[in-house]
Amino acid sequence: MKLYRGLAEATVSALEDIFVKNRQADRVVEQLLKSNKKWGSRDRGFIAENTYEIVRWWRLVKYVAGVDTVRERNEIWRVFGAWQIIKPLHLGLDYEVNLPEWDEFEGLTKNLLLELYQQGITVRKIAQSIPDWLDETGVSELGSLWDTELAALNQQAPLVLRVNTLKSDMETVRQILGVDETELIPGLPDALILRKRRNVSGLDAYKLGFFEVQDGSSQLIAPYLDVEPGMSVIDACAGAGGKTLHLAALLKNTGSVLSMDIEGYKLTELQKRATRNGVKNLDTLLISSDEVIERLSETADRLLLDVPCSGLGVLRRNPDSKWKLKPEFLESIRNVQWHILTTYCNMVKKGGKMVYATCSILPSESELQIEKFMKRHGKEWKLLSEHRAAVAKDGFDGFYMALLERK
Repeated sequence: MKLYRGLAEATVSALEDIFVKNRQADRVVEQLLKSNKKWGSRDRGFIAENTYEIVRWWRLVKYVAGVDTVRERNEIWRVFGAWQIIKPLHLGLDYEVNLPEWDEFEGLTKNLLLELYQQGITVRKIAQSIPDWLDETGVSELGSLWDTELAALNQQAPLVLRVNTLKSDMETVRQILGVDETELIPGLPDALILRKRRNVSGLDAYKLGFFEVQDGSSQLIAPYLDVEPGMSVIDACAGAGGKTLHLAALLKNTGSVLSMDIEGYKLTELQKRATRNGVKNLDTLLISSDEVIERLSETADRLLLDVPCSGLGVLRRNPDSKWKLKPEFLESIRNVQWHILTTYCNMVKKGGKMVYATCSILPSESELQIEKFMKRHGKEWKLLSEHRAAVAKDGFDGFYMALLERK
């Protein structure tokens, strides 16, 4: 396989933005791919794939390249070159790469790189590319399950769509995308897997609101809330609103959905998505203080708390987050979760229901929070059920959800 200098330089620039300038990987790649209209689909594929692969396997590739801390561009070039050599072996691909004689690759010897690779894959935290503290946290919280879950988090996530039943139906969307190109998911009536990855946001069907991109595990959460048409529903940590849109569809545009967040720009984006989706029962509200929550006391038939979390269940989509997470953040986010759970729950009417959800694989953010909540508030609340979606077992993102009823 031949390497092209322009594409290599673009990938190195992306990695520099992510690791030196501390920018988000998805935004870096998106902006980079828009910057050169001359790149064809294969060129774009090379840049995006290699950037995300190196981010995902960052610790392993640095070990192989003999680079400890990356501060200079020439160090990123070494990492890039090392990845090209070990990539076929690591990903089970049927080709070999010989590095071109560029100055940036001086001193990189193929045999030595492969030898270091064989050493690196004998140590889990290097082989699976995870920071020491995160590896220790995973072991302490998940025990023997950590090995399989960690390996699964390093695989590429499938591209899953949710058919928007307000605008279309499964048969129509499958005909548009190609029946042979899509795959149904048992237990998820509105979900489709795209067999081949492609940018669906440019398709007319997407622009018309026929479907949204939403992972399989994420599609479990809105139905778990047990909504019925005509209900008053609050999505209190709405973000960009994927689950809000799902709730509106389940309500068949009846009743009301109030989407709330502490970030105004997310609610603005949600309004745009809602318009595209044909949602007519939505209002948004910025959470400026807890007084906003207090004013809504006992107004919701159903409440969704998809709380901020470590995001460790979605590392396949955001591999750069494992390098940016810090132990102190984990501690502080648990406190935020507890505050939201114990304060926002008061918005539920007596006899109403609430779902607490996280996209984390850690019990300390999930099961243990609900266990603690029930110990302190069991007189007022009943735990109806809880569900854990595991990456290794289920093939989708790692999610936790608990359904509670206010007595």
